[in-house]
Amino acid sequence: MKRLVLALLCLTAVLHAGEPAVYLPAVRAVPLLRTSVTSAGQPIVYPKTDQPEVTSLLVTIPVGAETGWHRHPYPCYAYLLSGELTVNVEGGKENHFKAGDAVVETVGLWHNGRNTGTEPVKLVLFVTGEKDQPFTVKTAK
Repeated sequence: MKRLVLALLCLTAVLHAGEPAVYLPAVRAVPLLRTSVTSAGQPIVYPKTDQPEVTSLLVTIPVGAETGWHRHPYPCYAYLLSGELTVNVEGGKENHFKAGDAVVETVGLWHNGRNTGTEPVKLVLFVTGEKDQPFTVKTAK
């Protein structure tokens, strides 16, 4: 039996000769956000549609730039990779976000994001929307 185990180990070593050893570290999952409300305190409501579509974008906002007043008819979720973002929401609420923050955007409320930091804001945005429908509505506010 010992010879069989030794033979199998040698065979495995020969089959993998020349390949670098792979050591997999333990997988970790770090919670970033768990909420049932948007950044304005609204309950999260998923769209009811027969044509759901998930969109993901990498958004960059230069220093001093702003998004312009807009609203989202669908839930949007963001993760800030870099920078500092100040978001003014209709009604007077102001939110401040920084690199490493996870955000649930407001739905149906006008808001404007401004880069108030010293480096570009980079964020990954995910939208749970509807196929062939815009997920951002702009205004000249």
